[in-house]
Amino acid sequence: MSEIRVLPVGHVVGGRVPVEDDDWGRVEAVIQLDSERFGPEALYGLDGFSHIEVVFHFDRVPAEKIETGARHPRGNTDWPLVGIFGQRGKNRPNLLGVSRCRLLKVDGLDIHVSGLDAVDGTPVLDIKPWMAEFGPLDEVTQPAWATELMRDYY
Repeated sequence: MSEIRVLPVGHVVGGRVPVEDDDWGRVEAVIQLDSERFGPEALYGLDGFSHIEVVFHFDRVPAEKIETGARHPRGNTDWPLVGIFGQRGKNRPNLLGVSRCRLLKVDGLDIHVSGLDAVDGTPVLDIKPWMAEFGPLDEVTQPAWATELMRDYY
């Protein structure tokens, strides 16, 4: 298997500093694009969308904490053992996070958002406008433990 090299397009500035699991809905932050690689034209048209998807790197997870098998989500033994690809935890093999958040405004190379579950300084790998057509086209189902886990997330 070949290695893939990815350079951040920017970083999260502001918002939450400590890594915490819940209450992300009220958190506002700025994604600052790398001014050495991008100009404001890279963001033209983005402000026409209400939400964006942000792909980022969980850069604060130590290598020894990466999971490749199953675990109880958040260490809660009341919940079943779930494989790392059956949950959205940060201790993933490639340390990739994906978040859909509200776009508040675009100002030059700064993208102001709310509900981005990435902390101050997090490397941002990609930004995409959220389009309704990318959502599920049929009914969404999930286990009860996932609904319970997400109850206070946003």
